[in-house]
Amino acid sequence: MGSAVDITSSFIEGAPPSELADVVKDIKALTSDDDPTLTAKLKPAFQQYNEKQLTTVKLPGASEHVLISSYNKLPSSDRYYDTSSSTSFEFDHSTSKASAPQSYTHDTKHSNLISAIQKSLSAHFAEHYPPTSTSAYSVCATPDDNNIAVLMSSTKSSPKNFISGQWRSEFLYDPSNLTVSGNIKVNVHYYEDGNVALTTSKKIDAVDAGGDGASIVRKIAAVEKQYQEEVNRTIVGMNETSFKALRRQLPVTRQKVEWEKVRGYGLGSDLRGEAKR
Repeated sequence: MGSAVDITSSFIEGAPPSELADVVKDIKALTSDDDPTLTAKLKPAFQQYNEKQLTTVKLPGASEHVLISSYNKLPSSDRYYDTSSSTSFEFDHSTSKASAPQSYTHDTKHSNLISAIQKSLSAHFAEHYPPTSTSAYSVCATPDDNNIAVLMSSTKSSPKNFISGQWRSEFLYDPSNLTVSGNIKVNVHYYEDGNVALTTSKKIDAVDAGGDGASIVRKIAAVEKQYQEEVNRTIVGMNETSFKALRRQLPVTRQKVEWEKVRGYGLGSDLRGEAKR
């Protein structure tokens, strides 16, 4: 059996979109008597989760969200930077809180192209990413300054409806051969009277994207649109085939079945609203 840190780290890794705080709360409840310092030991797991999930956060006094990733992290520190606002900030991975913002401009040989991509991406993001969700994008040089990362993340959570979902796009533009590659990931979690999760992803091999900001964003937008249509077709197909085959053909009562009481049902009479005989 693995150590407590290994086991709880796997819980964090599998936390659904926007539900990390709930997972941490459960970890504390389950382990507080055994090791009160466990949460502090989980910092690497929190950091890995937030960077992979492209977690978004509001800076103190700001109205827009910024994005957390391994690409916009400053070396040997807990600080990240946002190119759009020319700001760096500290980020506490265990609480998902940002603090200590200050002016910062990242030194890169791609600064002009990054600015051009940001300008076009801003319009694309405003058109296609819901303003009611927790959304952010980032355009930044990779740590080795060879490529440009174009990142977009949108998370929508509705606890009262027992659902959360996230779309993540992660692209790398290579200025040396004018190509873009990357991946798109979609996660949905529905948890009313059950626990259903959808996880799907698509890898994008290097494709020609041109050499200016507008053409790069047009290629990214086309890839996103194509994948969204693929996902929509797949879900419709599953509803008509796989999911339909799982459903028992029962009368429509427009009432929830109280599964915890199902053993006590006189099933036929209860579904008709008749008294038990």
